[in-house]
Amino acid sequence: MRPRRDSGPSLPFVRHFLESLVSLIAPDVCAGCDARTPVMTVFCPDCARTLVPAPAARDGVIAPFVYGGALAKAIGSFKYDPRVDRARPLSHLLLGALAPLRRDPPTHVVPVPLHPSRAALRGFNQSALLAAPVARSLKARFAPTALARTRDTAPQASLGRDTRLRNLDHAFVARAPLRGARVLLVDDVRTTGATLDACAAVLRDAGADDVRSLVLARTE
Repeated sequence: MRPRRDSGPSLPFVRHFLESLVSLIAPDVCAGCDARTPVMTVFCPDCARTLVPAPAARDGVIAPFVYGGALAKAIGSFKYDPRVDRARPLSHLLLGALAPLRRDPPTHVVPVPLHPSRAALRGFNQSALLAAPVARSLKARFAPTALARTRDTAPQASLGRDTRLRNLDHAFVARAPLRGARVLLVDDVRTTGATLDACAAVLRDAGADDVRSLVLARTE
């Protein structure tokens, strides 16, 4: 009887080795408090307990969580510190919310744009960093330049609802042909929905057949 050939390390062993190597090179930390966590873990147990699942998708907006707790802290540090390393764990949360989209996937994934002056100051568009892994997972076209912000509007978080709506008048323009497209619009947080609504209207005017939105969290 011929001896069995050694096929090399098992897949679980290789995966464990690679994860350990990644952990040594770039240790995973909690997105809320920076405590050390296992590889590919977004929040430590204490921070995870602050997460509140959002109700089922409504108004065409999918949001896995209610805005608050450790998630709000993680989003704030991502955008304003700025902690670009938060992009990977936070996008991982979005990937866990894609089930409703896989049955009827979008053709294009479009991030909500920043004005060029704000993007230059921050160094990145947080919505684009969140949207790119979503596009890959859904096998959709990632279209970060399909929308542009033409006015550097005041931050929406600082305004009341009526002022938010006026603040976004003519703030966005389509820069790509979208006739017949099914678009998924990606942002970090939905508050009143004014930004998503303004972007969706421009996308539809540019020919998109359908526009849905995906955000990390929504205020209640």
